[in-house]
Amino acid sequence: MMDNAFIGRRGRVGRAAPLVGLAGRTAGEAVVASLRRRTRGGDAADIHAPAKSFHAKNADRYAAHLGRSKGVLMKAGQILSFTTLGSAVPEGSQSVYQRALARLQDNAPPMPAELAAEVIERELGAPPDVVFAEFDPVPLGAASIGQVHRGRLHDGRAVAIKVQYPGVDEAIRADLKNTELLATFLQVVKGFMPDLLALDVRSVANEVSLRIGEEIDYLVEADNQMSFADAYRGHPYIRVPEIVRELTTSRVLTMDLAEGMRFAEAVEADQAMRDTWGEVVMRFGVGSVRRLHLFHADPHPGNYLFHDDGSVTFLDFGCIKKLDAGRVRNIQLALNAAIDNDAEALVVAMEKMGFFADSAAPEHDALLRWFRTGLDGLTGPQPSTYSAEMTAISAAQKFSPVGPHSEVLRTISFDPEYTMLTRIELGLVSVLGALRATGPWEAIRSEWDRSGPPATEMGNLDAIFWGATV
Repeated sequence: MMDNAFIGRRGRVGRAAPLVGLAGRTAGEAVVASLRRRTRGGDAADIHAPAKSFHAKNADRYAAHLGRSKGVLMKAGQILSFTTLGSAVPEGSQSVYQRALARLQDNAPPMPAELAAEVIERELGAPPDVVFAEFDPVPLGAASIGQVHRGRLHDGRAVAIKVQYPGVDEAIRADLKNTELLATFLQVVKGFMPDLLALDVRSVANEVSLRIGEEIDYLVEADNQMSFADAYRGHPYIRVPEIVRELTTSRVLTMDLAEGMRFAEAVEADQAMRDTWGEVVMRFGVGSVRRLHLFHADPHPGNYLFHDDGSVTFLDFGCIKKLDAGRVRNIQLALNAAIDNDAEALVVAMEKMGFFADSAAPEHDALLRWFRTGLDGLTGPQPSTYSAEMTAISAAQKFSPVGPHSEVLRTISFDPEYTMLTRIELGLVSVLGALRATGPWEAIRSEWDRSGPPATEMGNLDAIFWGATV
């Protein structure tokens, strides 16, 4: 009989209680570490030893707890692992949190093999060894909603079988209604990253919850993935695995097996290869919005596989957003105005996007400075190199209610779709920054936003694929 308790549903207070204790213990230890640092003598390494020990212990502690929690909390840990740490954790300790929380991207604690087999039998009508010619009970990876197993169809086709954790849908629905859990998430963030207090963390938490709510049904994910697979089938450097629809249900998703280099290895590749992969990531992330009016709403490192020929496989299509043509055009006009330093045109574009629904537009030059913050990869000398510092600037300055652009932030209204798109773009910049990718990014953007000519050889191949005149 299937054990739906795997997720650990203990009621609203029960799900939050362990985090309250963990956050309290963290805050206390942070004070102790700070006092030890201030009272120690000796060289710099000795003085900072208590803080380093605190961060190392804390990172492992939170990674372990969030991994066991699954659902909303685990997804929050995945996002924290990549998009917000740069400006919130002391520089010498950032890598400690990155390594610990990165385990949540595709190596979370798995469910037992027998539970996975029970889910498959209930959903597909027969045990795994009957449905598939081969089924590996040891998962390739486990994440916030389910885990992935390697298999082979009876026709010899290698596949990946994504199996949802039993009870995760009920747990997530409970989490989405759980105000105590979201409040505790804020306590967790404040406990181990006090410098993050200025960020709108509640907005992040709410977006995480909304995004996960859309990922519960694997049939929705299958439809999303098929939309991208249809669009990019045969593309020279963008790969999307094909769905096996007859072996897919709301809780089991079967697709072509994709293998490749994981992100941790990719960031250690040579500069030329990282530049190539970075351009692919940019062309998929931004190009899909421009050409298909679709954006992949989960750009974290666990969703990429990198290949020696320069191509990239994109995974996890649980949350996809569709934009209408007018919204996409407004985004293009706003970016063009910002790059051109045209404050008046930027105001016009942002008015069309509804940013001033609740008040008059702020001082135009101030608005321009705010909008250009974090766009160094486009506004700086070209070719430009993305870096982790760009992500830190975007997160710590552009959206901080107490930062240098606080006056602007108080006068603009964020449409939910534009807010989501902004978060996704920050995630994309985070990926490019971690790759330290160099490229003519503004010329690449101009291919879509200004009908410019192909900026690179990859751009030529892309134009040929889409049937454009090169």
